[in-house]
Amino acid sequence: MKKIGVLTSGGDSPGMNAAIRAVVRKAIYHGVEVYGVKYGFAGLISNDIDKLEIGDVGDIIHRGGTKLYTARCEEFKTPEGRQVAVDNLNALGIEGLVVIGGDGSFQGAEKLTEIGYPTIGVPGTIDNDIPGTDYTIGFDTALNTVINAIDKIRDTATSHERTYVIEVMGRNAGDLALWSGLADGAETILIPEEDHNMEDIISRLKRGHERGKKHSIIIVAEGVGSGPEFGQKIKDATELETRVTVLGHIQRGGSPTGYDRVLASRLAANAVELLLDGEQGRMVGISNNKVVHRNISEALAEKHVVDSDMYKLSQELSI
Repeated sequence: MKKIGVLTSGGDSPGMNAAIRAVVRKAIYHGVEVYGVKYGFAGLISNDIDKLEIGDVGDIIHRGGTKLYTARCEEFKTPEGRQVAVDNLNALGIEGLVVIGGDGSFQGAEKLTEIGYPTIGVPGTIDNDIPGTDYTIGFDTALNTVINAIDKIRDTATSHERTYVIEVMGRNAGDLALWSGLADGAETILIPEEDHNMEDIISRLKRGHERGKKHSIIIVAEGVGSGPEFGQKIKDATELETRVTVLGHIQRGGSPTGYDRVLASRLAANAVELLLDGEQGRMVGISNNKVVHRNISEALAEKHVVDSDMYKLSQELSI
């Protein structure tokens, strides 16, 4: 290959810029031109594609968000839209594409592969919900953002002797809630992958209050339900002073952690290697700290799971 493209799609995640940088510099190192596609798959259809040089990705490794921007694109979901995208790539002589994003982005990459266009997926999402990799780009940064917020909330929860319900992101995955809840000693963690008993939650809160516990922290993954609704249920059942915080999109922003910068660099560079080796329809990932790759279609066919042992531990430690 002499020319490849790179795009970011779906929800942004800290570390995407580090991944873009790695794609560009790894490709140029091997004498390959790189073209950046703005606004994800929408940019493929609108032909918003520009050549990237080494200097274009300087001073971005530490920045959150994505230099190439991101957007949803309904037109790309149609065969006609995808054909326009491929025609635009072919017209520029771009022979392969690196797609950085979550499962929706991977579905788009899979569709391009099905019509014969070489594509490699790089998992970038704070949800950590892509099978085939231990971690996705952005998860570690978002996790630390959540932990930092909970630490601050705990200070005021203690001062006022309140129960706090904190809703975190993650879509249909509970990793952010589970990891942050365990790291911050939450009394209860509600995640989509595990059933919960509201009566048991209320009972535990009452027992804690009776033995003199000054505050309680409850983490709710957005895939379980609304934090404000859970907060109202708890307040009605316990009569404890209860407050709710929905952390929202603050979890997506910020400078990526060292781990996410390194992870993004390793995965994105390997994606370029796969394209140059003639691979397509593959995704890169990390497993036991080793870079691995597998078919995107296999990953999309699997269901995301959380570490059940970690969930059990969180319950044992929150007695």
